[in-house]
Amino acid sequence: MKQHLKLISEATEPGRHAVVVMDGAGWHTIDTASPFTNVSLLKLPPYSPELNPMEQVWQWLRQRCLSNRVFRGYEEIVEQVSRAWNTFIADVERVKNLCWREWIKLVN
Repeated sequence: MKQHLKLISEATEPGRHAVVVMDGAGWHTIDTASPFTNVSLLKLPPYSPELNPMEQVWQWLRQRCLSNRVFRGYEEIVEQVSRAWNTFIADVERVKNLCWREWIKLVN
């Protein structure tokens, strides 16, 4: 996580500040951003899938590609998850429909 935040910090233009929105995963701790003066973390409240579009993505992947399966080992897990992800992103409209939020306004 610290390496990821380091890359975000380095990519943030001088004079700008990055805010990283995170869910409540155990390794998403606020103190991981402390070494960086241009990065802040914002944790989503628990049980708020409407704020985290990835929750709908995971649900789609589980329901359509990954549930009720037994895998032979790590390599097969990686292969099947990669296939599931590629299936998901192959349909741009599906991605937009599951990930769009009315309240999100992207600014360039």
